[in-house]
Amino acid sequence: MERKKLRRVGILTSGGDAPGMNAAIRACVRNCLQHDIAPIGIRRGYQGLIHADTVEMDARSVNGITDRGGTILYTARSEDFMTSEGLDRAVSTIKYMGIDGLVCIGGDGTFRGAKTLADKGVNVVGIPATIDNDIGCSHYTIGFDTAANTAMLAIDKLADTMQSHERVSVVEVMGRHAGHLAVYVGLAVGATSIIIPEFPFNFDRDVIEQIREGRMRDKHHHLIIVAEGVGKCDEISRGITEQTGLEARVSILGYIQRGGSPSARDRVMASRMGHFAIEQLATDNGNSIVCYRDSRILAVPIDKAMTMTKQLDAYMYKVAYDVTI
Repeated sequence: MERKKLRRVGILTSGGDAPGMNAAIRACVRNCLQHDIAPIGIRRGYQGLIHADTVEMDARSVNGITDRGGTILYTARSEDFMTSEGLDRAVSTIKYMGIDGLVCIGGDGTFRGAKTLADKGVNVVGIPATIDNDIGCSHYTIGFDTAANTAMLAIDKLADTMQSHERVSVVEVMGRHAGHLAVYVGLAVGATSIIIPEFPFNFDRDVIEQIREGRMRDKHHHLIIVAEGVGKCDEISRGITEQTGLEARVSILGYIQRGGSPSARDRVMASRMGHFAIEQLATDNGNSIVCYRDSRILAVPIDKAMTMTKQLDAYMYKVAYDVTI
């Protein structure tokens, strides 16, 4: 049986923005044009899909966007899409617009939405873009490298002034319920202690004793990295002051980690993944998630991808503690 010609592909970004999303959009658009497919931008994620907030894209519409953070298609979280009525309206938009395939760029919530569309017969491909790096099927997600570098540079500057005043810095980095970013950044900046949701921590052993050992080595600044999913930064700060007499200050980096021009790695990975996503649709291999595994870009069927989990790199966590001495 002759395969149906792909005529129009929708492209959307959903959930939290991540540096590199624009590079993925650009690669999708440009590769669509290589296959004589019309790329349709869907603004504001699934909410825009419900309301048919679309724009026809061409090669010029994605000129000069690779170095820009955020997403030119905007993003939003949609409670309407989580209802059966909203889902039906989204499917109706896809049919009305003549969209033959859909590329969904985002994180876990985005992929759950893509899965519901796939169950309704929509041909979808997901691209992992989240600074948390917490997508189970992919060893790397777009935006992680830029966020890590942004946090590292901010903490390096913070350390300069904290060391001058011999203070303790308690720094919260993003990551929701995953500690990948905290461990990576903590190792990069030489943190005294890294507190993450994956491992229960003992305050006296993992924080106070680490600080005391550092003081015995004539260390004048102590850096405690706390993953967002743990929180309790104020509580940790007070405990440090009460038990050591050192002044502790809390810094929450927050959304600064999501912004800024994407790193070279994120631009390249996003371009590769965006190009591969269109190849999947063009060869009738949709209903999958584009993944980076074992140094390769590949596709995992969406049903399987949604059941996969990712473990924290325990060795990196050990290295971070061993080399802080």
